Amino acid sequence: MTNILFIGLGNMGSGMCANLVKAGHEVHAFDLSAEAVARAEAAGAKAVSTLEGFDASGIEAVVTMLPAGKHVTKVYLEDMPQSTPKGTVMIDCSTIDVETARELGKGATERGFPAVDAPVSGGTAAAEAGTLTFMVGGTEEAFGLAKPILEAMGKKIFHAGGSGNGQAAKIANNMLLAISMIGTCEAFHLAEKLGLDAQTFFDISSNASGQSWSMTSYCPAAGPVPAAPSNRDYKPGFAVPMMLKDLGLAAEAAGTSGSSIPLGEHAKAIYERAAKLHGEKDFSVILPMLNAGEVE
Repeated sequence: MTNILFIGLGNMGSGMCANLVKAGHEVHAFDLSAEAVARAEAAGAKAVSTLEGFDASGIEAVVTMLPAGKHVTKVYLEDMPQSTPKGTVMIDCSTIDVETARELGKGATERGFPAVDAPVSGGTAAAEAGTLTFMVGGTEEAFGLAKPILEAMGKKIFHAGGSGNGQAAKIANNMLLAISMIGTCEAFHLAEKLGLDAQTFFDISSNASGQSWSMTSYCPAAGPVPAAPSNRDYKPGFAVPMMLKDLGLAAEAAGTSGSSIPLGEHAKAIYERAAKLHGEKDFSVILPMLNAGEVE
């Protein structure tokens, strides 16, 4: 059992926190939302009302799941309890920019806290089920300390290399996912216009060279994959604004690294329009947008 401070109990963090409790860890849960903290407490975590007054002397790991780099920076540099013992492993599961992740990882290590960036893939359903995929950046030592904790929240844990490489893997992966989803939506749209129903096209393409995760696991057309958001009026598993955030990070990383991502940039433009029209929907909402003539 590990004594853990969990910071950030949003749509993803709440499920992750609950799974740490289920795995037998002692979890102290904090969020700016009192309602979120109450839910974590109901799931078996110990409520933390304020970081400033929290006695962290027994903490062995800190897990953060926050919206953006500025929030992680504030926690690491301003809000972390002074009583946090040296040697406590810092595990940031947020999706943030690579440079910030590297700076925070380096700074934490220099202060005596082994640190990893460990962004996730899988969405809210996987967070609740404990089946997330983690892409981890950090030293071998820090990865070794973090891995048993990550295993309570996910099924696949990959060490991507040094600090920031977890974020690099996540950003590149989600850019590919966005491009793939748009292509899958265009294919279903075209097939329907040419007289193929969604199930027939799915049966063919899922067994042919066009097969992809966006097709077989998260089909944007209603019917073929019962668990997909397309069968729930595109209620999000992964909302449009979250995909747009990741594409923005990819564009930023491309600029700083001198990378060329023309399809990534075009995908970003399409999701910017999706955010304006359907910001509350799942990122697979591109298909009904195509059907409605909403994609330019």
